Amino acid sequence: MATVTLKHVQKIYPSTENETKPKKRKKKNDDEPEQKVSNLKVTDEGVVAVDDFNLEIADKEFVVLVGPSGCGKSTTLRMIAGLEDITRGELYIGDRLVNEVSPRDRDIAMVFQNYALYPHMSVRQNLEYPLKLRKTPKDEMNKRVEEAAEILGITPYLDRKPRNLSGGQRQRVAIGRAIVREPQVLLMDEPLSNLDAKLRNQMRAEIIKLRSRINTTFVYVTHDQTEAMTLGDRIVIMKDGEVQQIGTPQEVFNKPVNTFVATFIGTPQMNMFSGRLVKDADGKYAVKVGGATVTLSDDKQRNLAERNTPEQDVTVGIRPEHITLDGPEGTDVTGKVDVSEMMGSSIHLHVAAEGTDCIIIVPTLDLGERDLSAGSEVRFTFAPNAVHVFSPETGMNLEYV
Repeated sequence: MATVTLKHVQKIYPSTENETKPKKRKKKNDDEPEQKVSNLKVTDEGVVAVDDFNLEIADKEFVVLVGPSGCGKSTTLRMIAGLEDITRGELYIGDRLVNEVSPRDRDIAMVFQNYALYPHMSVRQNLEYPLKLRKTPKDEMNKRVEEAAEILGITPYLDRKPRNLSGGQRQRVAIGRAIVREPQVLLMDEPLSNLDAKLRNQMRAEIIKLRSRINTTFVYVTHDQTEAMTLGDRIVIMKDGEVQQIGTPQEVFNKPVNTFVATFIGTPQMNMFSGRLVKDADGKYAVKVGGATVTLSDDKQRNLAERNTPEQDVTVGIRPEHITLDGPEGTDVTGKVDVSEMMGSSIHLHVAAEGTDCIIIVPTLDLGERDLSAGSEVRFTFAPNAVHVFSPETGMNLEYV
């Protein structure tokens, strides 16, 4: 098996003048090196799809690249696979620099979004195909095919054609075709996006089980943050071709470095309020939102004090599950319920408060006979250990910068 290392990797797509330089549009200054068109950074060389990407993936680690469409995650995966040339930087698989190595010689396998099965071949023949290309002995080929089929639960379908399989079964076959090669690195490009919600849940569990049964390094691309959180040892969050944060699922959830990560990770997304970071008479940090003042927890006090963070206007972030109703006097915000969604074990309240719309998750066991229908007024407060303070100008989390 192998490590994967990307050092200052950059991908630039050369583009025509019409794409990169709209007519009658000039740079503000002659020495201005680049401009933004939509979410793409454009230089004199072309469109920058991936910029200064740095990552070290350990042997047998499961790393997930996640971000919105067009953020560069699939391009990064294709550069690892050798399907895209690297404009600048270095890519190592194990100790070998592979920038100029062809895909077939990188000892990687890739699972695509659309399965990419051969329709005229049976499941067995699809699984055998990559082994035949490598002239694997018949006995060894049969052994690997049978093992892969057993691991993925597709043994009963070995003699069927792909058209006679469900979407989930086809994806299992596609994964099986990749793992029979016993590659050093297994690349997966949004493999579950064509499946319905129930099948996606089942296949996530299958991939987790598969990971424990085969010795390989996984690099997985998705735009679905639920997949990223449940599958990855570490998550790489990308936006506009740049890495925003790398960490374990718990780290990026609990310690987002900026507002993009904070709102991208978590469902429903984090609420954001305009507020102010202040210090009380004892020098302790608190956040003020409207008429409410919430003193922050000890660990947040320490993080802000270490950086000597001054009092300032901030964006206050708080997740829906970290808001509680009816806080102590002086710590609560007043709002009006616009929509009340019954979700079974909880109610999701869409509340208008302090000039913004926020979501509050209330466990149904805590409701009693209380009426939280649309139009009702609520008071709520924030968990002191779960409040995040961001700079309104840079979007960065003031605890970590």
